[in-house]
Amino acid sequence: MLVEEMMQRELITIGLHDTVLAALTVAKANRIRHLPVVEGETLLGIVSDRDLRDVSPSVLCPSNPDVLEKTPVSRIMKTDVITVHPLDTMDEAARLMYQHHIGCLPVVSEGKLVGLITERDLLHTLVEMMGGTEPGSTLRVAIPHRPGTLADVAGIIRARGVNILGVLIAPAREEDRRVLVIRVQTIHPLGVARDIAAAGYQVLWPVLPEEGL
Repeated sequence: MLVEEMMQRELITIGLHDTVLAALTVAKANRIRHLPVVEGETLLGIVSDRDLRDVSPSVLCPSNPDVLEKTPVSRIMKTDVITVHPLDTMDEAARLMYQHHIGCLPVVSEGKLVGLITERDLLHTLVEMMGGTEPGSTLRVAIPHRPGTLADVAGIIRARGVNILGVLIAPAREEDRRVLVIRVQTIHPLGVARDIAAAGYQVLWPVLPEEGL
């Protein structure tokens, strides 16, 4: 999936000369954690809720609260902003957030700010891709790390007449194996799981009852 398919397009921004108090007010009113600082359509920096908390007077020590009205956001904003392009992939955006310990990525195209992608956007997209918004069940199957195994397991599920809602391949402890996580459109997955086990694959979930029980 591309960034442009999951990014926020209706953006709330602030200007370079807006005050910290204005930024704090906008962030609280809209319940947002990141405010891009722009001049026209050009991204100049970003202010996070942490930046705002760091400069806000404490309720336990409210001395000189008018400093918020006198300080421009240019004093506290981050200018070394990591960005992505609308045609970058979801996994690239997730890698950048994880690698740099950041909660959002402005989306820039031809020098203009065109969107924003956050951790919440990534999580929502992942849930949708895995079919988590539809009724169903999850299968976890240990598979050899070789060509054809995913197609083989999918064929077993197809033979049962069960639809696949989402697929994820995760690392396993053994280098030559992977864990196949499949979301299927049924609330009774034991039949499918038994067929997969009968084909020689190790079903990790659901736990299959012992024969005869």
